[in-house]
Amino acid sequence: MLILSLFPGIDLLGRGFEAEGFCVVRGPDVLWGGDIRSFHPPAGRFEGVIGGPPCQDFSRARRSAPTGYGLEMLSEFARVVTEARPMWFLMENVPTVPTLDVHGYHVQRVDLDARECDSAQSRLRHFQYGDQRGYVIILERNAKRSDAQPCCMASEGKRHVRRTWADFCELQGLPRDFTLPGMSIEARYKAVGNGVPVQMARVIARSVTAARAPVGFRVCECGCGRPVGGRQVTATVACRKRLQRQRDLVGVTVHDMVTLFECESPGESQ
Repeated sequence: MLILSLFPGIDLLGRGFEAEGFCVVRGPDVLWGGDIRSFHPPAGRFEGVIGGPPCQDFSRARRSAPTGYGLEMLSEFARVVTEARPMWFLMENVPTVPTLDVHGYHVQRVDLDARECDSAQSRLRHFQYGDQRGYVIILERNAKRSDAQPCCMASEGKRHVRRTWADFCELQGLPRDFTLPGMSIEARYKAVGNGVPVQMARVIARSVTAARAPVGFRVCECGCGRPVGGRQVTATVACRKRLQRQRDLVGVTVHDMVTLFECESPGESQ
């Protein structure tokens, strides 16, 4: 299972896939002096492509107008997928990121909270899974931990009062003695904080391994990735509330089918 990791940074997402048996080849990253815009992968060599393009332009927490860089990097991700022609791709970002449109791939949007992956931090991340076969992923979600700490942010290294480096790494799924030689304290926190918690990456990797055609079931319309059957359109009460928020966001007032493919700003997971 050879896969290509884009925008890797220190690649916590790739580490999670490696822990689940994938072999990861890492593409260029600005952290190491690389530029994806000059990168051209070979076609037909990789089973999958994973990665998290810069999310600042799409984040609700941004304090300035979008720069356009986020959309440019989304386009670069799509270009690399088009050139590599893997069987599937997985993109990680914030829930308000636009849907990635790559010709020949069916795209599924899924939100996941780190607390549902047995992580001790509250962190919501968004994933888009594209598959040439039309397969979907079904996530193994645990009950959310009640003892979760605040999200690990890339900016935590700038704070005077911050969690210890060992605690910060542990929350992100790294060993407590993890090191990044040659980096300043601020740069180290930023590199680790920008990553997907390894616990979450492993859950996603397992779901990709088990991806299958939606035969005999459909996927919940709220984007949680849970299967539904019969006349159901949502899996849980929380899913129904989330779907209604999505309807409200796009101004839908009648009870027609509304999916995340029609919403650029899906609500947060419950």
